[in-house]
Amino acid sequence: MFDVKQELPKAPLYREEFEHDNCGIGACVNIHGEKSRATVENALKIVENLEHRAGKDAEGKTGDGVGILTQIPHKFFARVTRALGMDIGGEREYGVGMFFFPQEELRRNQAKKMFEIIVEKEGMEFLGWREVPTFPNVLGHKAVECMPYIMQGFVKKPADVEKGLPFDRRLYIARRVFEQSSDDTYVVSLSSRTIVYKGMFLVGQLRTFFADLQSEDYESAIAMVHSRFSTNTNPSWERAHPNRLMVHNGEINTIRGNADKMLAREENMESEHLKGQLHKVLPAISKTGSDSAMLDNTLEFLVMSGMELPLAVMIAIPEPWANNKAMSQTKRDFYQYYATMMEPWDGPASILFSDGDIMGAVLDRNGLRPSRYLITDDDTLILSSEVGVLPVDPTKIKLKERLRPGKMLLVDTVQGRVIDDEEIKEKYASRQPYGEWLDNNLTELKSIHIPNQRVPEYTYEERQRMQKAFGYTYDEMKQSILPMAKNGSEAIAAMGVDTPLPVLSKTNHPLFHYFKQLFAQVTNPPIDAIREEIVTSTTVYIGTEGNILEETPKNCNVLKVNNPILTNTDLLKIKNMKVDGFKVEVVPIVYYKNTSLERAIDRLFVEVDRAYRDGVNILILSDRGVDENHVPIPSLLAVSALNQYLVRTKKRTRVALILESGEPREVHHFATLLGYGACAINPYLAQDTIKELIESNMLDKDYYAAVDDYNNAVLHGIVKIASKMGISTIQS
Repeated sequence: MFDVKQELPKAPLYREEFEHDNCGIGACVNIHGEKSRATVENALKIVENLEHRAGKDAEGKTGDGVGILTQIPHKFFARVTRALGMDIGGEREYGVGMFFFPQEELRRNQAKKMFEIIVEKEGMEFLGWREVPTFPNVLGHKAVECMPYIMQGFVKKPADVEKGLPFDRRLYIARRVFEQSSDDTYVVSLSSRTIVYKGMFLVGQLRTFFADLQSEDYESAIAMVHSRFSTNTNPSWERAHPNRLMVHNGEINTIRGNADKMLAREENMESEHLKGQLHKVLPAISKTGSDSAMLDNTLEFLVMSGMELPLAVMIAIPEPWANNKAMSQTKRDFYQYYATMMEPWDGPASILFSDGDIMGAVLDRNGLRPSRYLITDDDTLILSSEVGVLPVDPTKIKLKERLRPGKMLLVDTVQGRVIDDEEIKEKYASRQPYGEWLDNNLTELKSIHIPNQRVPEYTYEERQRMQKAFGYTYDEMKQSILPMAKNGSEAIAAMGVDTPLPVLSKTNHPLFHYFKQLFAQVTNPPIDAIREEIVTSTTVYIGTEGNILEETPKNCNVLKVNNPILTNTDLLKIKNMKVDGFKVEVVPIVYYKNTSLERAIDRLFVEVDRAYRDGVNILILSDRGVDENHVPIPSLLAVSALNQYLVRTKKRTRVALILESGEPREVHHFATLLGYGACAINPYLAQDTIKELIESNMLDKDYYAAVDDYNNAVLHGIVKIASKMGISTIQS
């Protein structure tokens, strides 16, 4: 039953049966926007030739998912709806929804009625339903067992609404209201410009299952196809691609953070285009979807809020700009402006996107997924994950090219031309004086004046007590802190761990040790953070996040920090900064010994709420003050609990968290803290321990140079962990 809730290396040891890859993508576009049957046929042939990139079950009869996105074939729908007694009007005067309903008749009828009522409440006319003709006998039994009841719904465009995006925006609002009212129906697509046919198919079954796709008058100028290889999710009808705007080959390794931040961002997002309607569409992301579906949700929300689709893709998947000296200053300013509000959706990705007028393609910053394309002399663009997906006469090929890392390709069928990466990005980068806005509003940590104050220091006896309170051991000092302070890099060690799991150990472990590092599922080849430093970024932005839907100078009024591991002097500068737009407060994370930890955390929430009401936007969580009567809340627990509380209470984007703690000292500790919500960390006790190593002659080095080397070693260690996870930027 349908349930919506769920080239070859020439190596001597190479064997073809060991070759595994992931999703296949392809597109066929007539550059001048001339609809034809040939475009749809070519796209279907592309996906049929990508069988080696599609997953299937052990029987070989059920696939992971195959689908196609095309423009709405008006000639075809005019014919089939006439037979049903519907008058749909002219091209783009109606919207078509593709629905996966439950097979049970009562639940299906309830969902259909619900959609009809919602459409009418949103000021549109519902024209009628059409049962999509299908051939389930061509499918494997697993696909048939969970097959939905597939129907199309037609909605008439109101006379006072423009064709295209304004009408699609009305349909989007109706769809979001319906999705939140009916949890057993999946809306595959609902648009006046595009439609999606997809399911749990093998590549050859897409054409044979849907009778519509076999019709000669099913015509389009744009067709995008996808064959799915589900690496880390179970295949299902609704998880097949295309999504509503895009198809995706790869994986988004930062998806948890991206989705959480997108949900937290709802508190400060406002759009003229969705004024008074925003509450109907939020939350923008459905966290039950796959990583690709959540990115599609985000792009769709940004587009419906007034952002152009290529711009939304540029913001979500930016090219590596921070260390690229060859990039123009205009483009660098553009990327930096948006980086203050949106972190990259990072991971290997080749993405095709279309709204029915344009078709674009973009590659991730590392270029870990191939995309090759050619243009023929009849102005057809054919793009796919590899060459040879369609037999094309070489004499008819005008251009043969590949997408490059971080670059974008765009076909505008309205203008009838192909727009290259440079032109697209310069167009958006020169729309506003981003450089001027950054100069006037962005504050860099290095430019803040050092206050006329002393940094707190410990005597030998105080330091010993603090080290004991935070569980420091001699081995940690000698094997972890000392090598990093001495050499500026982590000590070499085996990746395996043979110590007992903390939960089973007889000794006390810091909370950090209860967490293990993830490895990317399909990020191949792995990211080399040392040799590919141009693609990595360690910059973080601290302060109140701006409204990403509105371009204003105040959006970039944040503090830029290039290394989130802060020295005592760095933290002193932040504590005493007197800059417009920033208010800093220190909140203690120590509590009385006889108080329960739960009460201590509740008290922390109260303190933070009070600071928030006072206009504080940089919170420094500090465990300085540990003594005979006060113990620290474990720093990871304090950061994570507070971060989740702020997300839950819709305050997270207005407050940044900095941690001042004696507890973190190893790279893994810092990685977990940054992963669970800290923007920057000052490990004051670890840095004070370096002073002890120098005083006891275990380290022969200037103290400040040693601290800098230790901080840089931690930073490079975090980047190394991120690269194993397939992530290139600490901000993500």
